[in-house]
Amino acid sequence: LHMGKTMKEDLTVVAKYIKQVYPPEFNVFSIYAELYHNYFASQAKKSAESHLEDKDIYLLLSWVHNIYPKDMRKDHVLAKELEKVTLGSLLPSSLSKDLEKKYLDSEEATIKNSLTRCLDKEIQRWKEDQEPEKLNGHFQSELLAIFVIQSIYSGQTRAKEISTSVGEELSHRLWKELPAFLKSYKDAFEDFKEKSKKNRYYKPTMIANINNCWNFRDYAEKNMSEKDNNKAIILSTLSDIENSVFDVLLQQLFAQLKPIYKKFTENKWDSSNEVMNEIIKATSKHISDFRTLKDPFYHAIIQKIHAHLVKEYIVRLLKRKVSLKSPAQQQTLAQHISKNAADLEAFCISNGSQATWLNAALPKLAEIIRLQDLGAIKIEVATLATIYPDIRKRHLEAFLHIKANLSRSELKSILGYLADSTASAVPEAPLFSNIHLS
Repeated sequence: LHMGKTMKEDLTVVAKYIKQVYPPEFNVFSIYAELYHNYFASQAKKSAESHLEDKDIYLLLSWVHNIYPKDMRKDHVLAKELEKVTLGSLLPSSLSKDLEKKYLDSEEATIKNSLTRCLDKEIQRWKEDQEPEKLNGHFQSELLAIFVIQSIYSGQTRAKEISTSVGEELSHRLWKELPAFLKSYKDAFEDFKEKSKKNRYYKPTMIANINNCWNFRDYAEKNMSEKDNNKAIILSTLSDIENSVFDVLLQQLFAQLKPIYKKFTENKWDSSNEVMNEIIKATSKHISDFRTLKDPFYHAIIQKIHAHLVKEYIVRLLKRKVSLKSPAQQQTLAQHISKNAADLEAFCISNGSQATWLNAALPKLAEIIRLQDLGAIKIEVATLATIYPDIRKRHLEAFLHIKANLSRSELKSILGYLADSTASAVPEAPLFSNIHLS
């Protein structure tokens, strides 16, 4: 710092006052600049070849790549004069590269160790079984995500201040560390999930950790290239954690709903309105707990619930428990299904479900039951297959068991029409492909 300040101040005096008293051909400023530069460079080389602490390496590289070429040589008084002089770098390229490697290795190891210690502290917090803090009504365990992201961001920023290339290299290395860290986080979390089910704050801790994933996901989405394979690994790991938590949160609800759904077929759908009310009431109690999820995860879990409620309803329709020969009986069942579908849709939408693609399934099935004209039934089946291209013959055949007044030839004709109308590809949001008939 002293040499840099002295060189800058002295060359300023040379530029402003001394060079004017010499003939131009003496190139006085150039001679002074070269002498000062050569001495400065020799001292920098001497320092670089000695044993340096990490902070000293960082400071020396900052001088070589940043402070010396930018702050000193671009000074408004000196820049014009220094453009006429060939001074070169403070350090030979090979020596500079050696220092950069030492710095990068050290910074990578420091950040890696720091992340490991942070994860250990987070695991310890889980074991202490205390209720996570809330922020804006959402359980959070954000110290981990904040610390990890800040550690990586700070390391990248420091490296960029040395040079763009050093910054890019450290970023590349740290992008590899983040997937490894998240893998360790996932493994530790899975271990906690399996061994700590009796903890008092088990579910809040689950929710806090899924909320945690949002910070990592948001950071990766905004800062990593789509072509970067590390990004895909990170997002995949986060999805695994998220889905694992969803399974835990929904397990109790789905188990509670199973015997309620059986009542549809046990009562031949005669009390379907009461059964649907019971389903909605049971689901409502669980949804209140999910409000502590961050909005993206709350909407995701509501969509999973919505899909499950619709799917399980369809499963009961496909159980071959009801067979109606009378068009009047079919009309009554269709009305029950339509009413249940409307209640289910209203409930899910009011609780924030954005899965509007599910809303057509039950009304379309109700319409197929209601219709008696073969041509009209075929049109409705084709429409259903267009909306839900993953429906298969086995699904439709089981469903049409309800319409006992169809002849064998009529049934075959409808099923054949489905085969011609159904795409082979499974859609991004499957419904019928998740229904496996026993």
